[in-house]
Amino acid sequence: MKRKSFFAMAIILVIALLSACGTGDEGSGDNQNADSGNGDQKEKLIIGTDAAFAPFEYLDKGKIVGFDVDFIDAVMAEAGYDYEIKNVGWDPLFPSVENGDVDFGLSAISITDERLETYDFSVPYFESRLLIMVPEGSDVQSATDLEGLLVGVQNGTTGQVAIEKVLGENNPNIKKYETTAVAIMAMKNGDVDAVVTDNTVAEEYVKNNPNDNFVTIGDPENFVPEYYGLMFKKGSELKAELDEAITKVLDSGKYEEIYQEWFGYEPDVEVLKEAAQQ
Repeated sequence: MKRKSFFAMAIILVIALLSACGTGDEGSGDNQNADSGNGDQKEKLIIGTDAAFAPFEYLDKGKIVGFDVDFIDAVMAEAGYDYEIKNVGWDPLFPSVENGDVDFGLSAISITDERLETYDFSVPYFESRLLIMVPEGSDVQSATDLEGLLVGVQNGTTGQVAIEKVLGENNPNIKKYETTAVAIMAMKNGDVDAVVTDNTVAEEYVKNNPNDNFVTIGDPENFVPEYYGLMFKKGSELKAELDEAITKVLDSGKYEEIYQEWFGYEPDVEVLKEAAQQ
């Protein structure tokens, strides 16, 4: 299927800088779905996100769009919920979920053992892996080659955790930014030598911004596959219901349709189902 066109990444970077400082009232989106099918109108759900992570969620003329947005729309339709997505930012997203200010978080959130200590996660809905972005001609071939270089990451992400395992948790050469977009901007400005981020984000940026002359490098030895999930507060009654809805979206072919629309190739749905059983 034809891929969705993205705003020029330069515009997204500027928007990301602005949205990162905004309040939860900015960039919200309302969606209306049918009732549960038994005549009982369900409550409207509030979903928190960080709309600065294209192509998963980002702002387009003030509206939150992206793969995650289309995916959750299908899930909410399956579950029969009306919903609103609020752009609360990455760092505030976690306490917003924990405190019940939003019903769950949706923001390409990797499921990790550490996060599972505080939050519940849905079954996986996306397989991801970390990549290194560097300028063309760089000598970097793996994460270990980043020793002695300045590396940009988004604060509080698995990219930060993974590179800290290689270079050291308190390494002053690891520069933490509020968003991945800002980290990439820092590399454009020469403030860092590399950026570590999720593969889809890195690949889409490189593809859509050829004049920046950036390339991506994989390192399966240091960067293991990750899976995204919806993030709930501990004990949320929504988890079981939305797990079922996600599974139906995966089984129906709707997930594959959305995935191809955004990325132009077929997803490995069976990998997600196997990960859900682990």
